[in-house]
Amino acid sequence: MTNESRRDWRPARWLRILLPAVLLIVWLGAASVGGPTFGKLSSVSSNDQAAFLPASAESTEVNTWQQKFTDSKAIPAIVVIASETALTPEQLASFAALTPRFAAVQGVEAAVSPATSSIAGPIPSKDGKAIQFIVPISDTNNVNTVVADLRAVAGTADSSSVTAYVTGPAGLTADLVNAFGGIDGILLLVAGGAVFLILLLVYRSIVLPFLVLLTSIFALSAAILLVYAFASWGWIKLSGQSQGILSILVIGAATDYSLLLVARFRESLRHVESKWAAMGRAWRAALEPIAASGATVIIALLCLLFSDLNSNRSLGPIAAIGIVFALLASLTFLPALLVLFGRAAFWPFRPRLEHAREHAHSAATPAVHGLEGISGLWKRVGTVVSRRPRLTWVVSLVVLVACGLGVLQLQANGVPQSEIILTQSQAAAGQKVSAAHFPSGAGSPVVIVSEKGRADAVLKAVEATAGINSASIYAGNVRPGSEAAPVVREGNVIINAVLTSEPDSSAAEQVVRTLRTTLPAADQGVLVGGVTAIALDTNTTAQSDLVKIIPIVLLVILLILMLLLRSVVAPVLLVASVVISYVAALGVSAVVFNHVFHFPGADAAVPLFGFVFLVALGVDYNIFLMTRVREESLRIGTRPGILRGLGMTGSVITSAGVVLAATFAALAVIPILFLAQIAFIVAFGVLLDTVVVRSLLVPALSYDIGRAIWWPSKLSHQPLNGENR
Repeated sequence: MTNESRRDWRPARWLRILLPAVLLIVWLGAASVGGPTFGKLSSVSSNDQAAFLPASAESTEVNTWQQKFTDSKAIPAIVVIASETALTPEQLASFAALTPRFAAVQGVEAAVSPATSSIAGPIPSKDGKAIQFIVPISDTNNVNTVVADLRAVAGTADSSSVTAYVTGPAGLTADLVNAFGGIDGILLLVAGGAVFLILLLVYRSIVLPFLVLLTSIFALSAAILLVYAFASWGWIKLSGQSQGILSILVIGAATDYSLLLVARFRESLRHVESKWAAMGRAWRAALEPIAASGATVIIALLCLLFSDLNSNRSLGPIAAIGIVFALLASLTFLPALLVLFGRAAFWPFRPRLEHAREHAHSAATPAVHGLEGISGLWKRVGTVVSRRPRLTWVVSLVVLVACGLGVLQLQANGVPQSEIILTQSQAAAGQKVSAAHFPSGAGSPVVIVSEKGRADAVLKAVEATAGINSASIYAGNVRPGSEAAPVVREGNVIINAVLTSEPDSSAAEQVVRTLRTTLPAADQGVLVGGVTAIALDTNTTAQSDLVKIIPIVLLVILLILMLLLRSVVAPVLLVASVVISYVAALGVSAVVFNHVFHFPGADAAVPLFGFVFLVALGVDYNIFLMTRVREESLRIGTRPGILRGLGMTGSVITSAGVVLAATFAALAVIPILFLAQIAFIVAFGVLLDTVVVRSLLVPALSYDIGRAIWWPSKLSHQPLNGENR
């Protein structure tokens, strides 16, 4: 009797009934509460860029000062009405009647008194072909609804000769919120459908895809319940981006872990008749790689807590919560389902006991040591690795390095906010029309905080700066043409400076840099903020995060792999391989972004997010492979163990990679530039890692090195079964 047979577990009948029932009831309860919560996530989600900046950022300090000058937290919507010909006096008079109608829209900030006005306008352009209103929106929780109402009012203008747009920060925010609207349904539908079809093709089973997909959905429902609670309590900041990534990450990870358990279960069913004994074997064999993979991803994601950017820092625990529930669901809920269905889960191709057939096949079909019983593609791959290991890994490495050269073309310095939305945006179109008739920075000025006694000197320096159209000291919300004394708070005043270029352009960011360099000569304590400064500080912080977090993630993953594999050499090789794979994926992505999709650039956070996901998830597949390789190496020696580990895990890891790539690719259905780029980088990177790194580079390099990959463990110098090296 083998050790495995002695450890086979067949619990008492009452336990076989009670254990699955309890697990199913617990998960059904979590899903029944967490599922409906999914539609409520938007209510605790924010897409305000300023909210994710660190408190130490200069633009954040300016925001704090602005709140002292006014109790209002309104964001401006800019209404532009333009004509191809000069507007007539009659048209101008009719447009003036729109002011009270805009003011009557629910969610627009009310005037403080009859002598003041919350709405600036109508402001005619110098060329006489357009007018502009600046409408402050106080209901920042329902910006998209308020903007929609403003667009309805603006649309009542004489449409035969003019065109109306609602743009500005509020307009762009509204279009962004609408673009994220598909997260609640379309994203899950596309991702779930893709996973189901792939599982159907992989297993050729009707039942199993439902069981695996149900595991992913239940894991997501439980994760959403906790994320919603944390966001509503103010413990984490949830955004549309992190919400979409959470859904994809949980579905992809839960499916990957489920595939590994299912593969072990099916393998065990070929050796034992009892489904409980088979599950016992499968669970014990899958526990270590699944737990190690999950822990690696969780800890790598939690490394984002070291980020100075609140959006990155918040994504860490949000995504980690998702992985925790993906891990728990695959190790508790799915086993309960599998023992209930048993072999019927694989219908119509149920696995049967195959002891005799395996021995007959092994005897009749000579194979390379380690590939006995392996057939098809993975037998051919294993044969190539065993016969030409050095050539195989060198060619694989050359291909990856060649792909990585494209990273030199990566333009991850941020993009204008008007370019973030990939579909048609009225706000983006309106911003271009506004820039053609008005100073581009109107409605989104640079905000400068200065000491009252030095304000005149600062104002002169601001007006003398290239790129500034006009500047004035804030005197409160007064009607145009009225004069009032500057508003002073704690000895400081605010200067609003209108840019000549669009506030989300690189030229505008350069003006902010110039002001921050030159204005301290007039006032050492001066602060420069506003919409443009927020974007600049966000990009700068994201780039510094990349340099800081990457080494931390690599060190953490390296330590986990050393503990798991009881080795130093193998973990170093694995970490190096996924880094090379990441650079290769980023290089190909840069070329595709620039020359195929013609994207205007990339968000500064894209390389960091791509790194965290690709490295953590790429290590997953190497963990699946190398834990099996180590298991087989203890039995038959390192080199045969490498071939057998590759052959036994080849199909399941490839399937897992295709599933994960498909789920991340589903992010592209949300028309947001950042998500589309992350979707391509991770999807392509996972496939590259699965097909080249895990299938060829790592096995061939390990085979070439031999048992020294296990150094300094005993396995590195103890030949087994006649193995010489």
